Amino acid sequence: MIKTGVAAILAAAVFSPCLAQADEFDQGMNTMWEVLWHQSGIPTRLVRWEEDLTVRVSGVDAAAHRQHTLQALRDVAAEAGLKVTDVSDQPAAPANVTIEIVPDAALSENEPCVTQLHFRTEAKLDTVEMKMRAGDAQRCAYHESMHVMGVRGHPEGPTVLSYFTAQTEGLQPLDKAMLRAWYSPRTRGGMTPFELLPILADQLVAILPDKQKAAQSRDRFLAETIAQMQTFADGGGDVPLIVKRSGKSTPEAIRFGRMEMSYFLGVAYQQGATVAPDPVQATRWLQRAATLGSRTAAARLSAGAR
Repeated sequence: MIKTGVAAILAAAVFSPCLAQADEFDQGMNTMWEVLWHQSGIPTRLVRWEEDLTVRVSGVDAAAHRQHTLQALRDVAAEAGLKVTDVSDQPAAPANVTIEIVPDAALSENEPCVTQLHFRTEAKLDTVEMKMRAGDAQRCAYHESMHVMGVRGHPEGPTVLSYFTAQTEGLQPLDKAMLRAWYSPRTRGGMTPFELLPILADQLVAILPDKQKAAQSRDRFLAETIAQMQTFADGGGDVPLIVKRSGKSTPEAIRFGRMEMSYFLGVAYQQGATVAPDPVQATRWLQRAATLGSRTAAARLSAGAR
């Protein structure tokens, strides 16, 4: 899911002044918030592994790329507390992660590597397929390995997930913080963004030198994000700029995203996630989501009425 070419260079130049002016905590949290959005314009739930990884690497010149690719997977899995077993030499062995090194012509210049997550419900990963062009496998490995772990977004900021990073070898501090949050004992598959966001914020506070300042920034950032997403769910505002920059967002997906965000706000107010519990607000947002077509919101309202 890495992009290449002049567009990436120009975008990096556009973003640099913003990054230079941003508060360190805000920059990190903006990156973590952006990772919770699909490129189409839809905010996502947390999806992750509930088992160790068995991996098969195959394809064009697979032997030359196998060890580096496996090392990237082992590095991300280690942050998540998971084990990686290579079954590439065991054709009959089942694998829940398959990695194919393909000819350069098999994928486009703008998308030289791609990862597909397969799950029955948006909570637990069942299998994952990764494809990388032979000529780009080296630089794609860590980026795609983050996706393998269920971290789906392409944020701005210092992370191997960014389209615009110069760092593709090894995990950066934000990558490690994201993985630790994703696989924290406090998290569970299927969590909404507002359930996950405070856990991501705590991981960020833990790695910043001025923890007192970061902790103060944490509460402000969460409150501002809730306010912005209420505007978005009500039909105003917009998706994060980096989502628009990806070139893959669609009006239909953004409309669906507003419905999903309404549901996520309802759950947040119902459970006291990121905000204080507020039954009136919870009902308001769940009703809006149901009106927009969310069956999940309608079921939640129905369950609460009984």
